[in-house]
Amino acid sequence: MDVFECVAEPVRRRLLEHLAASGDLTAGTLVSLAREEFAISQPAVSQHLRVLREAGLVDVRPEGARRVYTLRTAPLTDAEQWLASLRDIWSQRLDALGTELARGRRDRRRATARGERARHTHEEPRRMA
Repeated sequence: MDVFECVAEPVRRRLLEHLAASGDLTAGTLVSLAREEFAISQPAVSQHLRVLREAGLVDVRPEGARRVYTLRTAPLTDAEQWLASLRDIWSQRLDALGTELARGRRDRRRATARGERARHTHEEPRRMA
């Protein structure tokens, strides 16, 4: 499963947010947090943690009888860089579109102003009664 598939799921996304905010967390703590927020079972949380581990988004290490999870930022950074490249492309395209729209508005204003001047120069002066 790739990074985007992993973070598309709300429980996994929230687990990553907890790890990002708090640093290393035990499996028990992550299970408690997820159960409070999502009312899901311990096996379901364990499955989400396994998916995150297999995707390379977290590392796990034994610490006595506990398992401690650590966020791995490299895959998220890679995804962010890929998204930034798309954002740059669209930013350039939207800037060009904005320029064309502004040019069109300017041309319409000029055409309207020329039309107004032409109409005024060809009118006969009004006579006062």
